[in-house]
Amino acid sequence: MNRSILVLLVTAALGLAACRDEPRSAPEPAAPTLQGRTVVYPDHHPQLAQLGVTPAAPARTLTVELPARLVWNEDRTQRIFAAFAGRVAKISADVGQPVKPGTVLAQLASPDFGVAQADTAKAQVDAQLARKSLARQRELFEAGVTARKELEQAEADAARAQAEVQRAEARTRLYGARTGGVDQRLALVSGIAGVVVERNLTPGQELRPDQMGPGVPPLFVVSDPSSLWVQIDARETEAGTLRPGAAFELVVPTLPGEKFEGKVIAAADFIDAATRTIKVRGLIANPDRKLKAEMLATARVERTPGAGVVVPASAVLLRDTRQSVFVQVRPGAYEPRDIAIGWQGPKEVLVSRGLEAGELVVTGNTLLLARQYALLRDAAGNEPAAAVSAAGAPPSPSGDKAAAK
Repeated sequence: MNRSILVLLVTAALGLAACRDEPRSAPEPAAPTLQGRTVVYPDHHPQLAQLGVTPAAPARTLTVELPARLVWNEDRTQRIFAAFAGRVAKISADVGQPVKPGTVLAQLASPDFGVAQADTAKAQVDAQLARKSLARQRELFEAGVTARKELEQAEADAARAQAEVQRAEARTRLYGARTGGVDQRLALVSGIAGVVVERNLTPGQELRPDQMGPGVPPLFVVSDPSSLWVQIDARETEAGTLRPGAAFELVVPTLPGEKFEGKVIAAADFIDAATRTIKVRGLIANPDRKLKAEMLATARVERTPGAGVVVPASAVLLRDTRQSVFVQVRPGAYEPRDIAIGWQGPKEVLVSRGLEAGELVVTGNTLLLARQYALLRDAAGNEPAAAVSAAGAPPSPSGDKAAAK
């Protein structure tokens, strides 16, 4: 009985040991080789499934996408500052309120403006006195009591006084004064029809001249939002496309499914040194007021390229100082090809020389293939006629014969 139990234990131990044996690993696939300038993969190599290819397409109209930003239409925008120091006495308008020309937005109690009103009142009194003096001198001259010189002097004094009245009244009228009295009330008035889009003052706020310099926000901003400007950052290659009068399509990420048509109204004649872009200004209608200032958008422009073929931008590599692509010459075989770029966008590239329509270019994992090509070339010791594996094995005699042929 003990002998039978011992046999069973030994058999179970051997079975467990056999179960613990690790399975043999699958054999590694053969390495790719370099034949001339062509990388050749053996059949069923795992990297082949990672190398996506796309045929080069004939040149067609391309859609160029450019970053854009919506801003107020400055032709229909007014930024209002206080011309004199003072204290905010009343605020009559707020953000979102529609206004017309002449609408009072706020009133300030301004002693400085009171001085301007007083100057107007004094000028009016001086002009009235000068007119009376002129009338008296004219009567005396006609009676032969005074000389013509004194009459002419009175006429000149009256003319100067009247000119001073016109100057003083024009100054106070410019800032909203409608009466001849001195009330020190300075009105901030809208000069255009639109909507109050910004307000930067509070009741009782003191305003001083040193608070109204460059970089200080205006007290009010009034704009007509029924049309907006579009600031487009165009690349140098789009300088000939985005000229005044050119049409573009605006797409806003926050308004999916909607497209807006715009027109270029101005383009800069210089390139921004910081961004290397050309500033282009467009105009877009906004009757429903769906678009808002400072929205980020994308401007799409149709561009007709020259002769050549179009490939995805992911296919293009920079080798040294040259641009190139990998072309599939046959299944599993890829060779680098130097190309000339006619136009380059973020998604597509126009190849003007080096490719023909229909040729298959590598677009997926292009850097992987480029790395494999560099390893094989280095392993070959820059011998273009050798067929060398990735491990750096010496070329076979058959490979030398094929290269010689």
